[in-house]
Amino acid sequence: MSRVKRGVTSHARHKRLLNAAEGRKGTRSRLVKPAREALLHALAYATRDRKQRKRDMRELWIVRINAAVRQRGMTYGAFISGLKRAEIEVDRKMLADLAVRDEATFGQIVEAARGV
Repeated sequence: MSRVKRGVTSHARHKRLLNAAEGRKGTRSRLVKPAREALLHALAYATRDRKQRKRDMRELWIVRINAAVRQRGMTYGAFISGLKRAEIEVDRKMLADLAVRDEATFGQIVEAARGV
């Protein structure tokens, strides 16, 4: 059986890893082991934070809706409850956008939710 030398494969793998770890501080961008650790952590954080971003955005929308609704003398909970009773199906993202950009339309939605 012939001898297999793995230098070319290892070098290519290490090169790919170091290219992916570019821009990190110190040895994390220059040495293979720290670069691999940094990359694994970065990938784990990226996976976790894709979920977290969705939570953060929903939280922001709720804060914006709550602020706009309180200016009109209602609470957020009462507003959402009124929307459900009035069978108005507008998601929080759109409600927050209306509260910021189009106050007149948002005011009509609040009155519809209050009227029920």
